[in-house]
Amino acid sequence: MFILKAPAKINWFLTVSGKRKDGYHDIRSLMQNVTLYDLLTFEDFDSVEVITEAPIPLKDNLVYKAVMLMKESFGLRNGARVTLKKSIPMAAGLGGGSSDAACVLSGLDRLWNLNLSVNELAGLGERIGSDVPFFFHGPVSLVEGRGEIVSPVNVKRSCSILLAKPHIDVPAAWAYREFDKGFSTRQVLTKEEDIIKLFCQSLERGDFALLSSIRRNDLEPPVSRRYPVVGEISETMMRNGAFFSSMSGSGPTVFGVFDSDQVAAEAMTHILPHWCRVVRTITGNG
Repeated sequence: MFILKAPAKINWFLTVSGKRKDGYHDIRSLMQNVTLYDLLTFEDFDSVEVITEAPIPLKDNLVYKAVMLMKESFGLRNGARVTLKKSIPMAAGLGGGSSDAACVLSGLDRLWNLNLSVNELAGLGERIGSDVPFFFHGPVSLVEGRGEIVSPVNVKRSCSILLAKPHIDVPAAWAYREFDKGFSTRQVLTKEEDIIKLFCQSLERGDFALLSSIRRNDLEPPVSRRYPVVGEISETMMRNGAFFSSMSGSGPTVFGVFDSDQVAAEAMTHILPHWCRVVRTITGNG
């Protein structure tokens, strides 16, 4: 028996280029892991058993899908008991389900002595969900395509982050549908490659004033229109010391960057009773 940690992620920026013929969207995003984890316990078992408190049907659970994909892909008869303890909120834009799925693939590779490469595991993960490949290449990566093109980025600076999720769930599919409705009026960035390079350099320097001026999440406007509380939380963070604030992924979680964990914790008192956590970004240094 062993336990693995599945980290959450934030999106420093997220641009969406439109819907593809396969039904997915082309995106470009800088993602980074943070110190908020689900825990997965792996044990040998004579059949497949997934234990979770998640209030969704087992067949829709990404943990179960990951186990069955691993078995079916290699024609295995192996069993496993996988127990999931959730700390990352669901439908929050923090990648919890995708991280869990990646963790299951890695855990079963270890449990069943398959010795798969990172690229092989990421390829399997891509079949489960668009965000899954990132979690094999983190902690900081530029993610493109539908999520399958992952380019690690070297960022050494660790930041104090306040996460806040209002008491609503925003399914990613809904957020993308709302984005599609206004896609024809979307303002296209010029020299987007230069913007991305500048963003990464500014993040490493800690130039959050510049980051705020070029920040972008194409899913934030439609989510904020339907749920104004998202913008309200962001504004509250900025009033209480945040250098930078944005919605993560498809939302509704908002994150703010603060000078220290203490300042972030003080700001949290102005955002409660929404779900809140003070975390740190994870870098290549651990």
